[in-house]
Amino acid sequence: MRAAIQTSGAALLAGCSGPFSTLAPGGAAADSIASLWWIMLAGAVVLFALVMGLFGLVVWRPGWGSRVSPARWIVLGGLVLPGIVLLPLIAYALVAGERLLPLPSFGSAVPRVEAEGRQWSWTFRYPGQGGVTTSNVLHLAAGTPVDIDVTSKDVIHAFWVPTLAGKIDAVPGRTNRLRVQADRPGQYEGQCNEFCGLGHATMRFVVLVHRPEDYAAALARAAAAEGAGKK
Repeated sequence: MRAAIQTSGAALLAGCSGPFSTLAPGGAAADSIASLWWIMLAGAVVLFALVMGLFGLVVWRPGWGSRVSPARWIVLGGLVLPGIVLLPLIAYALVAGERLLPLPSFGSAVPRVEAEGRQWSWTFRYPGQGGVTTSNVLHLAAGTPVDIDVTSKDVIHAFWVPTLAGKIDAVPGRTNRLRVQADRPGQYEGQCNEFCGLGHATMRFVVLVHRPEDYAAALARAAAAEGAGKK
């Protein structure tokens, strides 16, 4: 029994880390999502504890709530109690959701990258960078917000880098925008999170985040390698 509990605990903890874990944030948007998850979990625990507390009182002290009318129990237990926990959670979720939107940045233009999904690969284009195009590798500069314009060539896909931001659908004939920012250089994993055919499981890509001063050179090298690969 003890071994089973330890194994289950280890499995649960393992699910909180790794390249596709939303609980290991590497950027502002992902950090907001992770914070929202933990706060929602805390709210659920509080609500569960309150309900179990009332249940325990009814079991151990059967006459405890007999002086409270059924209508009052419905109002207190069905409206007031959930409201005390859920309303603050909803308010926080709305605030956190605003942080994920690609709102205009005052005083500076946010650079853009075009991401096009197709069965079963991703193509990234960098407007303003001399027509640079990369396949299945997205290059970003650390500490810089970037708007990713996501679309699809064939069927509906989904662009998702769990440790950097939320996911957004890639829809044929439509462009959806997602703002991504990586706090530090490194390699991050992305994937299509919408079933799109037999090759869906292999539709992954890599996000390489460079130091700002190294970004232009890294993009030039990627463009040269891409061009050499097509010859």
